[in-house]
Amino acid sequence: MVSRGIRGAITVDEDNASGILEATTLLLKTIQAQNDFAVDDITSILFTATRDIKSIYPAQAARDLGWDKVPLLCFQEMEVEGALPLCIRVLVTINTEKEKDIKPVYLRKAIILRPDI
Repeated sequence: MVSRGIRGAITVDEDNASGILEATTLLLKTIQAQNDFAVDDITSILFTATRDIKSIYPAQAARDLGWDKVPLLCFQEMEVEGALPLCIRVLVTINTEKEKDIKPVYLRKAIILRPDI
């Protein structure tokens, strides 16, 4: 079994707790569905949020999903001029037998971050 990382990102319309939780939940569920893994396969999840997201930690969405044994950590995304605002990014690390077919997930306005997929 190998450890693989799955990237993803999503945007919110404004900085409020309910919108952040809804968006992060959607992102995590979509990553899980498209990559077909169990919660027990997750080794950790790293979250970043742009500076304009302050209402709640995006990691709370994972806790609300019942992913309470998964190590979670939130960071502030680097501030780069012209960067996509109101964006939450994740790196979900899983243990898997998959050598290929890991599917990154970019939703809403975050699709511009990976035009190649």
